[in-house]
Amino acid sequence: MFYTRHVGVEYREEPCKVALNRVRGMSFKWSLNPYMGCVHRCTFCYVRAFEHRADRPFDNRYGTSIRVKVNVADVLRMQLARSSWERELVAIGAATDPYQPAEGRYQLTRACIQALGEAANPLTIITRGPMIVRDLDVLTEAARHASVSVTFSIPTLDEDVWRKTEPSTAHPRQRLRALKQLVDAGIKAGVGMAPILPGVSDRPEQLAEVVQAAREAGATGVWANLLFLRPGTREHFMEHLAEDWPELVPLYEELYSRRAYLPAEQTKPVRAQVADLARRFEIADRRARPIRREPQPEQLSLAV
Repeated sequence: MFYTRHVGVEYREEPCKVALNRVRGMSFKWSLNPYMGCVHRCTFCYVRAFEHRADRPFDNRYGTSIRVKVNVADVLRMQLARSSWERELVAIGAATDPYQPAEGRYQLTRACIQALGEAANPLTIITRGPMIVRDLDVLTEAARHASVSVTFSIPTLDEDVWRKTEPSTAHPRQRLRALKQLVDAGIKAGVGMAPILPGVSDRPEQLAEVVQAAREAGATGVWANLLFLRPGTREHFMEHLAEDWPELVPLYEELYSRRAYLPAEQTKPVRAQVADLARRFEIADRRARPIRREPQPEQLSLAV
């Protein structure tokens, strides 16, 4: 069955066999993606590299066909019920934004949060979507039973950079307003400044603007990461860089000539700047009414 929500975007309703996916090389071991594909079409999206590796479109066609895993919450419940499941942290949105426009219709992310909350399973969400405030009720309920956190991806507040690199996302300040609503409700929510783009969004004043705004919104933490360019992402990003900042093409060709990741001597100074700004603006968990976890039922306690 096909459902088209936006002109030029095809939604494919397809069941999935597995909801939880093992992840390696990340701070979490399990990911959950209710959708595959993303209409945000960020020029730097690292998922394009996965698409390239799978021999699927990674250029401007990426984001024009979205797979909707219509049964994902039911499959998730079955996986969570297995005796072998150890209730490890699950990251929602590692390979797609769980609050892209399709969520308004399908509400799959909401259903998955409910399932994780019922299982008292820790979860973290990564998003650029202010729509998350709609789910404050299920987030709050889940937080009463397990650890819940949200990271809003806000690499820059520079209007020009945002418009050129994140063409279909909500305005960064909308994300900050959503963050404030979550924090005010007692949910732990921070800012991920990623990816920071060398020569584009890494000026000291640009970094300071984001950290200060995060502090004003009540962010419980701030972290930063720089751009990495694997095959698939690299070709698409460089094409747009040549259109938007042609003078920076030689710099990027030098920086990323033989590697996808920048070396420590180039990443550490930027991360150190952000860490210093976080200390200067006193970024910390300042929730006035953090949600306290309720005692677990005996059967859940014995299962840990």
